[in-house]
Amino acid sequence: MKFGKRLKQHIQETLPDWRDKFLSYKDLKKLVRLISSAPLLSNESTEYGKVEAEFVYLLNSEIDKFNAFFMEQEEDFIIRNKELQHRIEIVIETWGENGRQASEEKYKEEMSKIRKDIINFHGEMVLLEHYSNINYTGLGKIVKKYDKRTGGLLRLPFIQTVLQQPFFTTDLISKLVKECENTIDGVFPVNEVEEKVREGIIVAGDEGIFRNTVAALMSMQEIRRGSSTYSRFSLPPLNLPDSDLIRSLHVNSPIPIV
Repeated sequence: MKFGKRLKQHIQETLPDWRDKFLSYKDLKKLVRLISSAPLLSNESTEYGKVEAEFVYLLNSEIDKFNAFFMEQEEDFIIRNKELQHRIEIVIETWGENGRQASEEKYKEEMSKIRKDIINFHGEMVLLEHYSNINYTGLGKIVKKYDKRTGGLLRLPFIQTVLQQPFFTTDLISKLVKECENTIDGVFPVNEVEEKVREGIIVAGDEGIFRNTVAALMSMQEIRRGSSTYSRFSLPPLNLPDSDLIRSLHVNSPIPIV
């Protein structure tokens, strides 16, 4: 399947609410087609320089869009992560075994709510990592197509610049994702999660986020799978951590991924 169709499919399966935040691949592809079908231009001509400058301007506009959205989401995730950790502390201090108003029933009730919120939160962050992966992949493909159609040499310097962009730098999000997994594995009973998984019960509080997260993980594995065209600018293969939360997301979900 060509990338344009795959991109549309990935968005529909994983992030339909973020549709306008993704790479405008179709529009860029049309521009490449127009450039390549124009009268042959010398790579050193003034006209060629203008055409390439316009194309790069549009690419940079797309990157600005990615960065603005990504950093906004990242900031929100940092705040929400602190709030979730604080909620756990309050529940333990208030209704935990040694709490001020110790109550096993109330403790389980409140922790169950937090667990659902954490899993939904984890899912949203996985979706943002997917957003980064697929937009990076799309930029690489459209610039490669430009070079192939025009004889240009844009891909190498452009991708080197992209590697330094905020939307591509997902270290902080990956750290928050890992913290969520450690919280689930450390604070909540493992046997309870495993039992729900075996019974085919969705442990996430929001079925839409659960479905989209599973689809995003599958999509990222496909995007980052090694191939004969692998290069130093290719994303590394996705190795999922051995976490109860990840295992619960990766079971055969009763929700169809459509």
